[in-house]
Amino acid sequence: MLKKILLTLLVFLCLAAIILIATGHSYIITAMQRTYLQGEVTANINDHTAFNTNLIKTDSPQELPVSESNYQADLPDTFRSYHEAIGTAAYVVVKDGEIISEHYMNGYDARSKTNAFSMAKTVVTLLVGIAIEEGYLESLEQKLTDFLPEFINDPLAANATIGQLSSMTSGYEWTEHYYSPFSPTVELLYGDDVEGFLLSGYFSAEPGSSYEYSSASTQLLGIILKRALREKGNTQTISEYLSEKIWQPLQMNDDALWHTDEKNMELVFCCISSNARNFAKLGMLMLQQGKWQNQQIVTNEFIQLITTPTPTSFYGYSTWINYQSEPNYFWFSGHLGQYIIAIPEHNMVIVRLGEQRESDTDFRTNDIPYLIDTALTLGKIKT
Repeated sequence: MLKKILLTLLVFLCLAAIILIATGHSYIITAMQRTYLQGEVTANINDHTAFNTNLIKTDSPQELPVSESNYQADLPDTFRSYHEAIGTAAYVVVKDGEIISEHYMNGYDARSKTNAFSMAKTVVTLLVGIAIEEGYLESLEQKLTDFLPEFINDPLAANATIGQLSSMTSGYEWTEHYYSPFSPTVELLYGDDVEGFLLSGYFSAEPGSSYEYSSASTQLLGIILKRALREKGNTQTISEYLSEKIWQPLQMNDDALWHTDEKNMELVFCCISSNARNFAKLGMLMLQQGKWQNQQIVTNEFIQLITTPTPTSFYGYSTWINYQSEPNYFWFSGHLGQYIIAIPEHNMVIVRLGEQRESDTDFRTNDIPYLIDTALTLGKIKT
């Protein structure tokens, strides 16, 4: 009887696989292998071992200094209990260039590489700013069809700009959803050819007319960046470009990894795996207006631009913004609650990494303020 049940199940699975492949949904098989069969319901922060990856190399690694006078060894009990319960991996607070609080939970430590998810979107836009300064791209106002001629006959795409991809206002048709196996976001993450997938899409709204958060937009931006480099004879991968232009100048303490598809295209909308201290340096770079030590890595003007609200008050160019609160802040944000928060008024950066967050809809009003309030308390700052 058991043998018959197992045989029936095997036949069913084979038929399901054949149907998925025949209908162009073979990526679902990959998605199941990398999520459900690993005990997960969505992509997870430790999934770099399941993907092909490119190396983001560091050079002359240098750790962030730890404050001798203001280091806080303990977290409030309620804060720690809450974050242990929701799977927080790291909570690090940097003030005036020094770590004032550093805590790892749930088996993670200072060297753990975890997935940044959509925090990578901000990194990609920083690379675009560097590429503009170096002459690979003209400006954020450049037409995207200059590098994506596949859309030249799409009347809406013809008006779209590179900057609108970054600000999520390009009008490219997309539905952002990590949990449905039939979501285009899942196909983008687990498909074997992200470039071919996205270039077969279309634009459905007038560019600049509305905000629609879209991983596809950042991936298209990455395709543009890659093609712009090639057009000027630069054969670097995007990972190598990031390594040279940001990772090495910031003297990150370890190499990082970037997920790729089967054709070695980085999944630039997500998926840089590194540790909390290195992510903190990215926040510090933004806080210091693109300057690190004595080197201007990204222009001051570009940092100011991308942290300025577009028509959407809470979003700039691949950067989340809250200028209505006190203190003001901006942040990188990723799936499951990956955050790099910069608070200019207090020269402070907060990093939170973890396996989940309490809500995917209320993080701007709940998660972020709670992280900030605790950090200000640790930094002995009155609110």
